[in-house]
Amino acid sequence: MRYFPKITGERLYLSPMNTDDAEIYTKWLNDPAVAVNLGQYSNPITLHNEKQHLERMVSEGQNFAIVLKDGDELLGNISLMEINQVHRRATLGLFIGEAERRGKGYGTEAIRLILGYGFLTLNLHNIMLTCNSGNLQGIACYKKAGFHEFGRRHEANFHDGEVCDMVYMEILSSEFGG
Repeated sequence: MRYFPKITGERLYLSPMNTDDAEIYTKWLNDPAVAVNLGQYSNPITLHNEKQHLERMVSEGQNFAIVLKDGDELLGNISLMEINQVHRRATLGLFIGEAERRGKGYGTEAIRLILGYGFLTLNLHNIMLTCNSGNLQGIACYKKAGFHEFGRRHEANFHDGEVCDMVYMEILSSEFGG
């Protein structure tokens, strides 16, 4: 078996990441539509470097593969990073790799699953994320999952001769409906 359901939802589950997926991650991270929203647009991602990166992600932190139940298809990944147990906070990161899989609610479902895990299992209180102001689809997904904007860093990101704001969003455990 390639994936191991850790957190299960209606249409997908979150599994510990698999280092054998380095090739598909390399493809996705070199796709400008994915890379620009991850701050990786200007960096060429090699298979060798992605294998090393996946090894680190697999061995530390709360990093999960997002897997479609029907056919055990890898859709992307989601992570809780920068976890601080004293202050009960973390930062969320997420992406869906294939364009045709975006806009179908998979991101929202994955976020709700990891929020439940973060708030109810890890006892976190505040989970935040950042994204580019131009990532309208992502912002809509985050709002649908319960996040709200709490600030912006103006003209903080540069891409193809244009600047955009960095949007800061968060959700508290008391705002999470489960």
